[in-house]
Amino acid sequence: MKRLETYRKMAMEKGTDDAVVVETPKVVTAAWVRLKCKFGCGGYGNGLCCPPFSPTPEEMRAVLDSYRIALLLHRHAKKGRKPVVDINDVAIDLERTLFLDGYYKAWATGAGPCGRCEQCDVSGTCRNPDKARPSMEACGIDVYATARAQGLPIEVVKNRGDAMDLYALVLVE
Repeated sequence: MKRLETYRKMAMEKGTDDAVVVETPKVVTAAWVRLKCKFGCGGYGNGLCCPPFSPTPEEMRAVLDSYRIALLLHRHAKKGRKPVVDINDVAIDLERTLFLDGYYKAWATGAGPCGRCEQCDVSGTCRNPDKARPSMEACGIDVYATARAQGLPIEVVKNRGDAMDLYALVLVE
């Protein structure tokens, strides 16, 4: 894990509040997570990075099982800030840096809906495949259980615009 210290520090310098090395078996997946997307999120089916287009929990578990470690990125978003793209950009930058440094399997998931395009063309090909990534929750990852198992903060957001904790995951090897 010591060899990932450079990347952990890089994530912190780019604005994350925490960057923790996680063993991928400790990343929790569950079928119920996508139900929250399907029955509770207005973005369901409206973007290629969201369900039903994103990997299922079973597919994501298989992906996670083909890695040993990942970096879990955390960003505390104060009330009124819109940091979703910020943490996603950090995850994608980290993914690219890891890849160029020889970690050829590096791949990132983001936080929340993609938001790269004003309107996603779900009938076509992604216009930003180099920057668009599904969120952890869109892939069936239980972000609450995963973050809490690492001693990181996360609580239910009760009102739109309230402070929140956002997470992204960069799979390394």
